[in-house]
Amino acid sequence: MIAEIQKYIEIQNNIDEILKNSPVKLSFIIERSGIKKPTFFKKLKDKRFTPEELLIIAQYVDPKIWSNETKKEVVESLHKTIENFK
Repeated sequence: MIAEIQKYIEIQNNIDEILKNSPVKLSFIIERSGIKKPTFFKKLKDKRFTPEELLIIAQYVDPKIWSNETKKEVVESLHKTIENFK
């Protein structure tokens, strides 16, 4: 569980670089995320995306298929990780 928390923190702290190095255009990710553009850039600056938002972003930045987990299971796992971290 510690490894998952560390990975979540690493992604949250490096989301700007992850997006910068993504082969997908930022405007496309913003549009698909459903977050208004000014809000998206504020969240990006503050590095404060929710687990659900990071999951949506990850689906476009790193479209790896989750073989045994549904979206709901991944989001629940992220929530549990955050709660355990607190």
